[in-house]
Amino acid sequence: MKRLYTFINTALFCSFCAQAVMAETHSTCYKTRTGIIISKENNQIRALEPFTGLATGGTWYSNAINQYRDTLKHHVRIYSMIVPTSAGLYCPEEAKEWIRDEEPVINNMYQHLEKGVEIVDVYPVLKQHMDEDIYSRTDHHWSPLGAYYAAREFAQKAQVKVPNLNDFEERTIHNFVGSMYHYSKDIAVKNSPEKFIYYIPKDSNYVTTYVGHNMGKNRVVASLTAPFTGPFFIKYKDGSSSAYCTFMGGDLRTTHVKTDVRNGRKLMIIKDSYGNALPGYLFGSFEDIYVVDFRYFTKNIVNYVNDNQITDILFANNLQHAYAKSTTRGFERMLRQ
Repeated sequence: MKRLYTFINTALFCSFCAQAVMAETHSTCYKTRTGIIISKENNQIRALEPFTGLATGGTWYSNAINQYRDTLKHHVRIYSMIVPTSAGLYCPEEAKEWIRDEEPVINNMYQHLEKGVEIVDVYPVLKQHMDEDIYSRTDHHWSPLGAYYAAREFAQKAQVKVPNLNDFEERTIHNFVGSMYHYSKDIAVKNSPEKFIYYIPKDSNYVTTYVGHNMGKNRVVASLTAPFTGPFFIKYKDGSSSAYCTFMGGDLRTTHVKTDVRNGRKLMIIKDSYGNALPGYLFGSFEDIYVVDFRYFTKNIVNYVNDNQITDILFANNLQHAYAKSTTRGFERMLRQ
């Protein structure tokens, strides 16, 4: 009887251990009710937004960029930068069934661009630096460090210079928990804060002018503000969930940065929020930098390009946005509005 009791206890203990291992395995990678993938790596949580587009899709994005090439002819250099999401680089093997591989989709979109559109393929350089903090763990954006590596790739293609990272002033916002807590509703994300580290150019003289967009119903622009000057880098306190708005205060502005560079080059960045982190690395590369969000820009883009003598246009979008047909409609709307 004693042996039977010992056997039962041992069996129960082994069963408990097995359940604990299963629970631990499950907790390292799971999907929330809102569809966000949560993975645990090195005792830190990373939240990932699944991409589910087809490898043969996204050609509508390419066609829209080609329209800009055809409309603006060859007096403006046009570049396309499609940025993978964090899921495209950091999705664990056990969660691959919930996503689609991003690199073939990006390559397909690039392959459908006309010859006159210059490709800024940042996937390889980001993959090369995966062991660094190039994406936020708790936010859907890349980090300023990831944007720096992408800016260097663009600068090489555009034949301009970007300073070394140690030529920038490093600043840190501590205890940052970004948008993925809101999207996932998972307390594990909230309990895994991170540092938001960004970089300010040293010894660079520039003036930033904004036109604000006042939003009406259904997030449609109702009116514009008069132009006003302000800082490009907005200060946020430790613990702020809005740390990514450090750049220009977010998306609801059209931005013009006048630098002290004199090389005849004027850049326009047509972007989603991923593009917000790029301009600060290019203040020593172009005379003027114009930053336009395709969701809120209200002017005719061709007239704007001509009026401001733009020489270079960079389309900088993350894959989720680049693949979305609403983005294509936004690009096309700017050509005709």
